[in-house]
Amino acid sequence: MEKGISSLLAVIKRRALPAIATFGAVIGGAFAYLAVTPNVYQTSARLMLDDKRVSVSELGQNLSQVSSGTPGGASPLADQAELVKSQPVLDRAIAKVFPPGQGNPPYTVGDLSKGLKVKIVPATNILELNYQTKDANLAANILNAISIAMVEENTKAISTEATKVREFLEKEVPQARSRLLIAEKKENQYRQKSGIISFDEQSKSIVESLAALEQQERTLLTQLQEVRSRDASLRQITNTGNLPKAYSAVRSGQDEEIKKLRAKLAELEGKVIQARLKFTDNHPEVIKAVGEKEAIRGLYTQELARISPTNQAIAPNTAANDPLSQELTSKLIVNEVERSAIENKLKTVGLQTSNLRANLAQLPIKQQPLSVLNRQRLEAVESLKSLQSKLEEARIAEAQKVGNIRIIEQAQPPTAPAAPRRPIVLALATVFGSILATGVILLLEVLDNTLHDASEAEELLKLPLLGVLPTLPGRMRLLEPAENFLDNVGLVEPYRMLLKTLEFRGHKQLRLIVVSSTLSGEGKSLVASHLAAVSAMLSRRTLIIDADLRRPVQHRIFNLNENPGITDVIDGHKSLMNAVQKTEIENLSILTCGELYGRPSQLLESAAMKSLLAEAAEKFDLVIIDTPPLAACADAATLSGYGDGVMLVTRPGFTLKEILQKAVADLTHNSIPILGVVVNGMTPETQKYYRYPIDGYKPVSRPLRRLNAFGSK
Repeated sequence: MEKGISSLLAVIKRRALPAIATFGAVIGGAFAYLAVTPNVYQTSARLMLDDKRVSVSELGQNLSQVSSGTPGGASPLADQAELVKSQPVLDRAIAKVFPPGQGNPPYTVGDLSKGLKVKIVPATNILELNYQTKDANLAANILNAISIAMVEENTKAISTEATKVREFLEKEVPQARSRLLIAEKKENQYRQKSGIISFDEQSKSIVESLAALEQQERTLLTQLQEVRSRDASLRQITNTGNLPKAYSAVRSGQDEEIKKLRAKLAELEGKVIQARLKFTDNHPEVIKAVGEKEAIRGLYTQELARISPTNQAIAPNTAANDPLSQELTSKLIVNEVERSAIENKLKTVGLQTSNLRANLAQLPIKQQPLSVLNRQRLEAVESLKSLQSKLEEARIAEAQKVGNIRIIEQAQPPTAPAAPRRPIVLALATVFGSILATGVILLLEVLDNTLHDASEAEELLKLPLLGVLPTLPGRMRLLEPAENFLDNVGLVEPYRMLLKTLEFRGHKQLRLIVVSSTLSGEGKSLVASHLAAVSAMLSRRTLIIDADLRRPVQHRIFNLNENPGITDVIDGHKSLMNAVQKTEIENLSILTCGELYGRPSQLLESAAMKSLLAEAAEKFDLVIIDTPPLAACADAATLSGYGDGVMLVTRPGFTLKEILQKAVADLTHNSIPILGVVVNGMTPETQKYYRYPIDGYKPVSRPLRRLNAFGSK
């Protein structure tokens, strides 16, 4: 996390100048906008759509009522919000603020509509009106005029609606009265024809009568059952088959003549019996007795026939002679008469019940047309009553001049301008400027494909970082005189650390190092020359070979002649030691490039060049070869094969990542050893770290004893 924060701070510091310029431009634009933009004043007023409380009549309440509107459909409040901006309302407002006698008004309907804003306050029936203009008092006057015009327009609309309703009702009421008269006439005619006065009362009466008859029928059935039970018992006791025989038996037992004849007959029966006991049947006494008896029997039979209801003779033995028989037989007759009466009553009740049921069944059928006629009459009554009521309400509403909009808050002249708002503008400018500055930083970082620091080079190449070298001042880039550089501890120590790093990381003692870079301008020649100077200062016999046969610079750095050089040694005109030039730095020699050769690649690929390098490695403790950039030619790759490896020099803000990665990949693919990467040109913070001044320290020039490569005498 600390690494990420430090990287972020480094990015911000690299891009600080364009970011600050961008931020300053935005802030400057904001101040310029505030300086040239005139002040605009805004005021507000509020209107509320009232409900049914604005009128004493129901129709007035309905006309002025604020409906809820259908979900997703039109809203009355939204309609009123649009009506505020309508031409009639704005024309009326202009006429109030600028009376017609004062010339043409400076504002038109379009001007008012542009400056007027209408907002619906959420969850309320309130409209908030806002108006902006450069004149504070004029803004309040215009908004108040619009509010009053809106109320008047709303009142006029409701009054016009009430007038239309009244005119319509005045035509409808007479027609409704005629419909009522016709309905009443039809209903009365049908009642007379059907005989139905009141369906409910008649139905109730029939139902009650049916209930009474059913109860009477149940009672008669119970009585009939009891009578039939008694009848069966009496018939069994009296041995009477039917009612006429019973009647005859009772009459025969109660008639005096019959009683006398029955007594006489009994007496003669006794004589016959006595005669037969004394005489035979043929005896005259017996025959005489039998004849008298038969004669009395005939009279008795005649008398019985006389009292019989059918005038038929009845058996003498059926006569009720004793009182009990007569009583029982009488009860049988009475019971039979009662049974007959009950049965007749049951028939009558059943007939009445059937008639009532038939009447009850016909009653709904007759009632149905009557119900339709009654409903038509009631509808006509209700319609007439409603129309009359609405007519009165329409007259009241028309006279009241009511409306459903009222002013709940008037506009007041604003004391402070609504725009431009300086704090908000500056805050937005600050935010926008910060965002834009950040975008500039990100854009520059995305477009910048160069190395930025040492850690990025190490992470990108996955190669060891040999050292970070400071940016050399202009006067110290030339090692003539060398004391300017060698006496500066802050500049010498990074090169000394680089030299030590090369010694410690190598598996063997390095004798021949190739120094190159990817592009021209990364400072490889300066690094090679100053590294060689530090090596010589440390008593190492050091040789610099300027193998850049295209743009040699080492002779200029040390202020030496260009000849003799490599070309002279390879051509055999001079030996290596004769061609090497001494410098003012002890232990440091230079082999310049010599005369420029037409085919430098052919020269560097020759066996003589390989032999030259081998000889140099034998006679010097450290040989540093300055080669052309890797992207320009293959000289560095060729010479690296003769030495211990190549040291790549990079420069922050200059070295391109793609080219550097490709160069490293090519070297690795060709099995050319890479010693590591050197970052040339440190940041000010890094330079500060390496530059540690010592109080009272003054460099003193003194002769140094010559030491060998290992520090011995």
